[in-house]
Amino acid sequence: MKNRLYIVLLLMLSGICNSYAEQLSFDFFGNTVTIPVNQSVKVPFADSPTDKTIDAFYNKLNAGEYQPIIKELLAFKEQHQLNDWIYYQLIRKTAQQIAPKADNYYRYTLYKWFLLNKSGYDATLTTANGLLCFYVRSDEMVYDIPYYMRDNKQYVCLNIHDYAGTTYDNNAFEKINVVIPEGRNTFSYKVTQLPDFTPDDYITKDIRFDYGNEAYHFKVRLNKEVSAIFKNYPVVDYASYFNIPMSRETYSSLIPVLQKNIEGLNQKRGVDFLMRFTRNAFLYETDSQAYGREKRFSPEQTLLNTYSDCDDRAALFFYLVKEIYHLPMIALLYPTHITIAVKFDKPVGNIITYNGHQYSVCEPTPQPEDLRIGQLLPELKKAHYEVAYAYEPGK
Repeated sequence: MKNRLYIVLLLMLSGICNSYAEQLSFDFFGNTVTIPVNQSVKVPFADSPTDKTIDAFYNKLNAGEYQPIIKELLAFKEQHQLNDWIYYQLIRKTAQQIAPKADNYYRYTLYKWFLLNKSGYDATLTTANGLLCFYVRSDEMVYDIPYYMRDNKQYVCLNIHDYAGTTYDNNAFEKINVVIPEGRNTFSYKVTQLPDFTPDDYITKDIRFDYGNEAYHFKVRLNKEVSAIFKNYPVVDYASYFNIPMSRETYSSLIPVLQKNIEGLNQKRGVDFLMRFTRNAFLYETDSQAYGREKRFSPEQTLLNTYSDCDDRAALFFYLVKEIYHLPMIALLYPTHITIAVKFDKPVGNIITYNGHQYSVCEPTPQPEDLRIGQLLPELKKAHYEVAYAYEPGK
């Protein structure tokens, strides 16, 4: 009798342990993430996405022990101070571990939707012709990707890149009316901090350019994971895009070296050095020619990639001047070009007046003629422009 009771207890304990046994561990930009996965949260999905099938999936998953997953994800987010966009990359990797994308795309997308909502973000779904589109509520300006409005709230598509080449008709999509009550918060695309990547994951890139009669060589530490972070990052407004920082290792390998090379130069000469570095140290190519679509690189991406255009040079030059000189700047957006104007103590050349202050144009993109500080492209002198972003140190 005692032996039978012992065996029953062992079986019960074995069942309990097995339900909690799996610990999913994966690398997240140099950090190991460990997620406890109960068998109750491994929910199949073999249907077409409809209100009924998604509601059934949600109810079963919601009844499972999903809370430890959310607790671990939010703790990691808090510990590493992840911005929303980078936290979403963590959600993606977690969903991939539980429900691999290649096995069942619908199921993978539903896990992302569930985890993002349970993390507090207002995420929704739409479907049409076999497509399952995944949205998040955001108040920010985001370009070149689908969105829809509901109750004066903007929902931006997070997975349109998975349907590249598909003709997207917003009106053809039906909203999935399954609401997750925890999903209340808006999502921000602002990236103000990059992960602390493992130093061993960096490569060293030689960057060279000539200034005056001297050749300069810089060995910059770069991490290809930056490209992974921004692979599907949309085109955002210039205020968000211009303020994407460099990772710590890249910053430490470049900014102090630039500062050392401009020691002894007056302010205008130092800015001229940075302008010509940005202009001449990289190969120029338009986004459509190099990548087939509009992209805006962060400063670190511009350093990392072979080709860059005027948007990318403007962002890099802006970042260098901001970090080294902390000068007020404005971004001048023309129909086919963007450039930067800097506020010096005494303006020079073609002066741009904005809000009562005078700025001097500093062209960071290579042009047919060698433009000095204060010189604007001849074809732009009478062209209409708008100030796409104004930077004032300390604000």
